[in-house]
Amino acid sequence: MSIDLGGRRFTVQDLEAIPEDGRRYELIDGELLVSPAPGWPHQEAVGSLFVRLHRASPPEYRVLPAPFPVRQDLFTELRPDVVVARYAELTLRNLQTAPVLAVEVASPSSRLNDISLRKAAHARLGTQHFWLVDPDLEVPTVTAWELVGGSDYQRVARVVGDELFEPLRPFPVRFAPVDLVAGLRP
Repeated sequence: MSIDLGGRRFTVQDLEAIPEDGRRYELIDGELLVSPAPGWPHQEAVGSLFVRLHRASPPEYRVLPAPFPVRQDLFTELRPDVVVARYAELTLRNLQTAPVLAVEVASPSSRLNDISLRKAAHARLGTQHFWLVDPDLEVPTVTAWELVGGSDYQRVARVVGDELFEPLRPFPVRFAPVDLVAGLRP
């Protein structure tokens, strides 16, 4: 697909005009990011994590899977794989404030953007917690960061394989990275 905007930055209105085709479209500072449709390990991890977070979530929060948009401004719209937001801040179409937690599940094609562009964009937005899940079947991992000083993330945890991930914030939940890909194993 070719989209010519005559040299101007992409806006959320441009993004809304793109027909659904199975790809993930996001905007960061007016730059369009396009990711291919995810594979089975990615989707297995997203679904498993969604269920765990949904069960653990207190009533004042909502847990939503992608492609629910987080719309910062006219030029930035992120679509985390899993987003945790305060119920009172959600609209029926998007979240216009920073989520409490944004989770990206890495795919071979998204790993670099997840760890650099998306993480930095969430820090600028003020997302308090950012997790990166790597659903590698041999060595799955979960890495967690918390926002410190209002603009920088500090890594607070990295768990591998069958090690337990037990964050207390934004609310207590408990699982191991292997739990997120258990459905892929015979």
